[in-house]
Amino acid sequence: MNEFQEKILRICNENSKNTLMETLDIEYVEVGENFLVAKMSVTPKVYQPDGILHGGATAALAESVGSAASYIFLDGQEYFVRGLEITANHVKSVKDGNVYAKASIMHKGRTTQLWQIRITNDAGELVSLCKLTTISLPRKK
Repeated sequence: MNEFQEKILRICNENSKNTLMETLDIEYVEVGENFLVAKMSVTPKVYQPDGILHGGATAALAESVGSAASYIFLDGQEYFVRGLEITANHVKSVKDGNVYAKASIMHKGRTTQLWQIRITNDAGELVSLCKLTTISLPRKK
């Protein structure tokens, strides 16, 4: 990983302080030319009542990584980003370990973006497949 990638991850993780991302122990761990990866530990903190990963926590992970990717790849200094819609298809339960969310751009328009977020477990198996639509609007100066 180069110095620029390390700086991006450091900024993303610093921006998570005192937010839902910190509450859910979401950590940004990898960034590439057109993707961002975040990790979340699967502990009782993110369980549903029967002891498996809550779909809402998974959706929060997906929206967090997709929104952060929009911020990185769309110049967050000039634009603010908001999520418009998220969908999540949960295909596998997780009881422990970590899940990883990889946000990849599918459409990069001037104002709307479409992200695919694949959530996988420690074994690389698909847990959830999410789509996030974001909007970027100019910041007022």
